Amino acid sequence: MKKVYPFLAIFALALLAFSQSAQQVNVTGDWDLTSTSPRGGERTQTISLKQEGEKLTVTMTGRQGEEIKAEGTVKGNEIEWSMTRTSQRGGEIKITYKGKIEGDTMSGQVQMGDFGSADWKAARKK
Repeated sequence: MKKVYPFLAIFALALLAFSQSAQQVNVTGDWDLTSTSPRGGERTQTISLKQEGEKLTVTMTGRQGEEIKAEGTVKGNEIEWSMTRTSQRGGEIKITYKGKIEGDTMSGQVQMGDFGSADWKAARKK
């Protein structure tokens, strides 16, 4: 029974260190986001992120120069946010970004309603 205590102590310390490192992720700031369309074209724009705990607020600029607000979450090194946009045909499209954060970069997939998905990547602006 005494041999179990050192193992439990090491396990508890490792768990504490992991949980603290996961909580230290903070994406607040401006990022250069590059998305690749399903047809292969790339578009880069600056996005602003504000993180409060796991809550995420995203501000982007649309193709017509309009401000777009979105909400999402940051859980550990995983990030996700969604918005609803009006398509060129007049219908609504839910756009969802999902990805992984690695320091001052992140990347993932964006699902564009029924129009398919694309890759995206972002780098924190210096």
